[in-house]
Amino acid sequence: MTTPLDFLSVDHALADEERDIRDTVRAFVGEHVLPEVGDWFDQGRIPRELVRELGKLGVLGMHLQGYGCAGTSATAYGLACLELEAGDSGIRSLVSVQGSLAMYGIHRWGSEEQKQEWLPRMAAGEAVGCFGLTEPDSGSDPGSMRTNARRDGADWVLNGRKMWITNGSLADVAIVWARTDEGVRGFLVPQGTKGFTTNDIHKKLSLRASITSELVLDDVRLPSSAILPEATSLRGPLSCLNEARYGIIWGAAGAARACLEAAIDYSKTRVQFGKPIGGFQLQQQKLATMALEVNRATVLALHLGRLKDAGKLRPEQVSMGKLGNVNSALEVARTARQILGANGITLEYPVIRHMNNLESVVTYEGTADVHSLVIGAALTGIDAFR
Repeated sequence: MTTPLDFLSVDHALADEERDIRDTVRAFVGEHVLPEVGDWFDQGRIPRELVRELGKLGVLGMHLQGYGCAGTSATAYGLACLELEAGDSGIRSLVSVQGSLAMYGIHRWGSEEQKQEWLPRMAAGEAVGCFGLTEPDSGSDPGSMRTNARRDGADWVLNGRKMWITNGSLADVAIVWARTDEGVRGFLVPQGTKGFTTNDIHKKLSLRASITSELVLDDVRLPSSAILPEATSLRGPLSCLNEARYGIIWGAAGAARACLEAAIDYSKTRVQFGKPIGGFQLQQQKLATMALEVNRATVLALHLGRLKDAGKLRPEQVSMGKLGNVNSALEVARTARQILGANGITLEYPVIRHMNNLESVVTYEGTADVHSLVIGAALTGIDAFR
């Protein structure tokens, strides 16, 4: 039997373990996120205790091997991202920044001592990480960053600012990327380090159930043991971003699915002109188009997940997935908002929350324009960035 939310029977393409992980995360979201997330969004907050619950669930750095991480497949991690973002983009962002940016950065580029110190606690949700790359004047062009680090004896001294940093003031450790005479280097900056402060960004109308901060580094002195030894260029932070973008491909499909589900349910219960609005041709056309986009996005995410598990996923393919799935999710959310009419703008339904969140998702981890240029360069062999 065809099901509205899995019209193409993607479920049958999953392994039993993948299905179990998906169902476990879906149940967690239903119990711990959906009953509260409307209030979190309204109040502009996210409870710190949720991080520990996500650690118990096993999704923090779940695709990494060792150090208390679950070591799942990339596809299983993607399915978890889908279910988390079906709850809220802010929750998936928390998990992505923790696992795919901060933890992955330490796992891939850190020393053994750094891995032992941070990764087990971060996997358990006992410590939170953030990722400081974007600056007030440096977003799509990270090579123009102004944050710098200089040697002073055996120490390093950092100065600069980072902006739009998810988990910023929650974080026990920030991975901060800075220019040095030796190239772009990453540094582990623990909370409480002298000269390191955070300022939360308020009055957001998107990703409100998420902490977004400015990081300020004013003569922050760090020992040589704070540097990520294996990263010496922009390849370091860009590799982390590629990991996070992969999770977004799945997460956007989850946000779109939640909007489709709300629209279908509403269309069958909202009666106008003597019958449910789902019985009118215009509304059925909208629902059919939404279902097409949701299912197409999920199939694309699964295909890219299989490529990643096979070690064959290329960055330009990640860009295509991120560009296509987020743009599709935005259209699904906007259409669902229309179907719900005036009710579509209230937090009693998830649609306006997802729609607003996706306006951030389409911009972060590479704007839609940037991903279009990445794809264009792959198609033509001509780099439009330079």
